[in-house]
Parts: sequence; structure tokens; C-alpha cells
Amino acid sequence: METSDPDDFLTLLFLIGHPQVNLKAVTVTPGTPDQIGLVRHALTQWFGLNIPVGAYNLEHGKQCVSGWHYKVYGNIPPSYDAEPGGEVLLRCCDENTTLITGAPLKNLGAAITLSSIPGGEVLKLGRLVTQGGFAGQGVIPPEQQLEKFKGMVTCPSYNLNGDSKSALAALEYSGIGIRRFVSKNVCHKVYYDQEMHKHFEAVKDKSKALAYIWKGMDAYLKKKPAGKKFHDPLAACCAIDESIGTWAEVDLYCDNGQWGAKLSPSTRTWIITDYDQEKFVQTLTAY
Repeated sequence: METSDPDDFLTLLFLIGHPQVNLKAVTVTPGTPDQIGLVRHALTQWFGLNIPVGAYNLEHGKQCVSGWHYKVYGNIPPSYDAEPGGEVLLRCCDENTTLITGAPLKNLGAAITLSSIPGGEVLKLGRLVTQGGFAGQGVIPPEQQLEKFKGMVTCPSYNLNGDSKSALAALEYSGIGIRRFVSKNVCHKVYYDQEMHKHFEAVKDKSKALAYIWKGMDAYLKKKPAGKKFHDPLAACCAIDESIGTWAEVDLYCDNGQWGAKLSPSTRTWIITDYDQEKFVQTLTAY
């Protein structure tokens, strides 16, 4: 995860509280003390959860936490209580683990690099669910394409372009069982708007996680009443219930910073082409 945008942190809260999730660890990109302090505070102070937290670069030097986080949740102090993110993934992942990523894949790339050291630990991962990538013309039927992406075959993808070398390494790495990409051609349909906020208000007292998410979005909507795209929560919900998405097996590729997908069997790489709004909301609020 990262913390320049609210939906990563809201996704963390969602995963901490969801009854079908056993959260084993969190890794942060780049992993500054301000970011680690925020994540640690949520885990331990709010939910009493003491699990490993990994940072790609604890000495990054910049703050990397948006003002929204502090405005909503208070002036949380920084922390240096983090391990190297690649080492956390090596230790905590196995064939039964799902890794959900909503940020550049720097920590995953570090774990893959460590796996190449002779005699060292080797990363094993059951499933990778990544928010990022693009499925366009040739994968999405024309009648299902969003207007802004009509006829496009490739498109930049923020999370994958943040470390394209690691993203490409993840596509090639044999230790990952299944890869699922929740791409922007579908994510751009998904909003937390006033209607969603009313739904959350009705259920927020069911759990502490729902209450914290509602609090965060209540502040956000007061400033931006049109709502917010909910990319990372969609990816997390698809990890819990894959049937939320419609999927195509593809060869995902990068061409000069533009990501695209070609239909291809037996790649073990799937990209979302559509989603079920009702199932998404049910999973998002299933406490």
C-alpha cells in the first residue's frame, strides 16, 4: 500500500475488519516513518493487531502521507517499527497466501530479487491481486468500453509504472500461482458517492472498521461531494470474492509506459473486464 491517496488506507481498514480475511502482514511503499506510524497506529491502537509491517525504504526522506489522513484521524506520530518489505513477504507468504497490492510493486520486486540468492528463502505466493493494468480493444467488447477508453489498446497504469521492472518480474515469476489484475478500465466505473455513503451510514455501527471508513469518507465528501473512485477497495473485494469480476486470461505487457493485454490461454494471468456492483457492495459491507 501507499498513503498519497485515501483509498489505500481505507482498504487497509476494510481488510483488518473483514470477517473473511486473516491479515498476515502489511508492506508499505516507499515506507517512510510517517507512513509506518499511520499503519502501525491503525493496526495496534485501533484494532489491537500486532503483525509484521514492511517498508521498501524507511529512509526515503519525504513524508508521503496526505493531509486528509491527519485531518480525519488525528496527528499520528511517525514510527520506525518496520522491517525490509521484501523480507516480510518472504517470511509471511506461502502457497495459500493472497497478496493484494494497491501501490507500485517495489516490495514484491524486492522479494523476487531476494529469491534469486542461492541458498536463500524463495518466495511462494498462491495469488497476486493487483490494482493496475489495462484491458482495452481486443479484450473488452466495444459496447462495454468506457467512453474515455474507447478504441484504446494500451494506457498508462500508475501502480505498475511506479516500478515497471518489478511488475514485469511478477508477471514472469514462476512462484506465483495465479495473477489477477483489477485494471483501470473497470476501476474507473467504481465510485464511493453520496448513495454509497448513505449505505455505509446505515451499517457503520456493525464494526469498528466500517465506522472508520465512514468517518474518512464523510470528511472527504464534505470537500468533494461528487465522490471518489474506489480502485483499491474493488481489488480487495475481488480478492475475497472473485465472482465480483468478469475475467479474461491474458498476456499482460508494457510498451513504453503503456500497459495492455492480449487474450492468451494458460498464462495464469487474468484481467478484469467488468464487475457486479451489487456483489461489490455486499462484500464491502459484509461484517
